[in-house]
Amino acid sequence: MSEKRVIISGGGTGGHIFPAISIANALKKLVPDIKILFVGAENRMEMQRVPEAGYEIVGLPVMGFDRKNLLRNVKVLFNLFRSQVRARRIVKNFKPQIAVGVGGYASGPTLKVASMMGIPTLIQEQNSYAGVTNKLLAKSATRICVAYSGMERFFPKDKIIITGNPVRQNVLNSDKTKAEALKQFGFEEGKKTVLVIGGSLGARTLNNALMNNRERLLKSNIQFIWQTGKIYYKEVSSVMQGVKSVCVKEFISDMGAAYKAADLVVSRAGASSISELQLLGKPVILVPSPNVAEDHQTKNAMALVEKDAAVCVRDYEVNDRLFAEIENLVYNEHRLNKMSVNIKGMANADSADRIAREILKIIDK
Repeated sequence: MSEKRVIISGGGTGGHIFPAISIANALKKLVPDIKILFVGAENRMEMQRVPEAGYEIVGLPVMGFDRKNLLRNVKVLFNLFRSQVRARRIVKNFKPQIAVGVGGYASGPTLKVASMMGIPTLIQEQNSYAGVTNKLLAKSATRICVAYSGMERFFPKDKIIITGNPVRQNVLNSDKTKAEALKQFGFEEGKKTVLVIGGSLGARTLNNALMNNRERLLKSNIQFIWQTGKIYYKEVSSVMQGVKSVCVKEFISDMGAAYKAADLVVSRAGASSISELQLLGKPVILVPSPNVAEDHQTKNAMALVEKDAAVCVRDYEVNDRLFAEIENLVYNEHRLNKMSVNIKGMANADSADRIAREILKIIDK
């Protein structure tokens, strides 16, 4: 059989990039000499994270639509046209047998061009509410991999397969004990520990809510591991200087240890984060971001709340409610255990492997 060649396109946030890398790793494991090319958006975090994972990536000048300032979309449309021209050249030169879209700006032009050139496409929809790009791409897609049931509301039923969302393997495979994980963040056993993650880019309202509750935090006897995101790191570090019960990080590369150390997690409701929490069975307070298309994070969160697998605090009430919810939950062992069992019951294991096998099936046809 001739050499297998795959394009994987998408990105913009860790929620798109990490699953994409997991799919690539699963493909490599099944077919070690497979050729994989990533297509991302210029100046987005995939241009750094994908090469760090050992894969080649090329960038498109594509950018997201500005819903607030419609005049700025003239530039967006111009860059979309440029991206399609460049994507065509990339597909023509690389000659993939399939193009895989994981969501994010770059997947639109790449998959559209690939299907126009007669190349099969596979989309991975991570959320419980499908994004606009994926709904448009679904018409010509060969296969659509989803994480939630009921997605035939958005996609042709005969193309759907439930695979779950791929997660970072190092998150699941951490061999550290809880004591070792706590020590890594400068903490000891015996105190309750809360992990706060506002997604790979950070979350202003989450960061502000904890900074505004600094005095309460000091009196609480709770330890915090806090991923602030690049933009907010300096400000949070400055406000929390000298607070020994808080470990402030711009970005946590060893998330496996961070999860292992935590009794409770506070997180945005991105699909990728939720999948990790499900597989690890971590009790969580979800704070959906209001700044995402179709408010899909709220829908992701409510899918868990309905099964008593998470608590949801809305972004606008985070300043008043979040700290009280943390204190109520973190000392309630019965509730933590119940949420842990319920969230783990929603997990889909081996997602990256399942998606990789679907990709290879389509290539072999």
